Amino acid sequence: MTITRRDVLLGATATAALVPLAARAQTSEVVIGVIYPFSGGSAQQGVDAQKAYETALEVINKDTDFDLPLAKGEGLPGLGGAKVRLVFADHQADPQKGRAEAERLITQEKVAAIIGTYQSAVAVTVSQICERYQIPFVSADNSSPSLHRRGLKYYFRAAPHDEMYSAAMFDFFDAMKKKGTKIETLSLFHEDTIFGTDSGNAQAKIAGERGYKIVTDIKYRANSPSLSAEVQQLKTANANVLMPSSYTTDGILLVKTMAELGYKPNAIVAQDAGFSEKALYDAVGDKLEGVISRGTFSLDLAQKRPMVGKINDMFKARSGKDFNDLTSRQFMGLIILADAISRAKSTDGEKIRDALAATDIPGEQTIMPWKRVKFDEMGQNNDADPVLLQYVGGKFVTIFPPQAAIAEAIWPMK
Repeated sequence: MTITRRDVLLGATATAALVPLAARAQTSEVVIGVIYPFSGGSAQQGVDAQKAYETALEVINKDTDFDLPLAKGEGLPGLGGAKVRLVFADHQADPQKGRAEAERLITQEKVAAIIGTYQSAVAVTVSQICERYQIPFVSADNSSPSLHRRGLKYYFRAAPHDEMYSAAMFDFFDAMKKKGTKIETLSLFHEDTIFGTDSGNAQAKIAGERGYKIVTDIKYRANSPSLSAEVQQLKTANANVLMPSSYTTDGILLVKTMAELGYKPNAIVAQDAGFSEKALYDAVGDKLEGVISRGTFSLDLAQKRPMVGKINDMFKARSGKDFNDLTSRQFMGLIILADAISRAKSTDGEKIRDALAATDIPGEQTIMPWKRVKFDEMGQNNDADPVLLQYVGGKFVTIFPPQAAIAEAIWPMK
């Protein structure tokens, strides 16, 4: 029997059809989708996030001398040194736009995984799309505790959520009370998206369990044009501690309105978000000497772990800023995701998901003060230890917990 060139071509095509698409795909490059607000009122958060991810990309794709996953050698060793490429998408702080952009990244850009998103409300829709397509989603900087409790198989978060952060705040209050500080009453102030709502609920629950009295609990409309009525309520209540959960624009408006109405609480202990952003302190930092914010990152750690300072310098060269609580989580989120893809030795969504589930990275191999990175059955890392930071002399210093602190808390704030 004579075998023609056409027979050979047909046979090759049939054989290729039997090979899984992931195995046939080129592995010289792995594409990851990065979805953030790059326009609108939260655009600066997107710009800062991009710089954080580009810093992580340099660690992954180049040979660097850090004690981090993938830092030594170039690219992903599990995929023959394949380089990571990032595709950025703008969700404009709109959950439905986030949904559409996630679908576009998966179906058109053919991403192996997605990471994001700053706003927790957007993470809800993006993670649902990823679940439908069986594409891993790494929730780098979203803190709403309800996100990992929806039964999603492809959702992962390495950083703490707001119940963990809030517990750290109340641990701090308890410690201060033992030293004789009067902390009996609290005012909760939170925006009305999933971030603020979850934060307020967590704080109210822990306050009840620990015996603190909430004298006012205000849920305000996010991006409100005025907060005068709400601040007047806070002033009248005059709690020992004000606990805001607000993004940057709202945080600036809150502080300006407090100054206009002459409201000066003994202490502000904030749920990060806007109160970790340079833009807020550029605008109203003169009114916030001594404000306390929760976090997961402390540049003070560079004293014990020199690579933290070196990596911060890399980020600062790109952004003109030091790492903060958000950008540090973004940096580590991409390192953790890329490490899982390398260990999966595949761009197949299910294999990457299984590799993420098997992650076990010692805290010393991160830039964070965490015990380790290990996900539970819901995709949450419960070993990400929060810290409390106080804004003193134009910078943040770690004041809690004692094992991480480099300074005593200033109370009341100036």
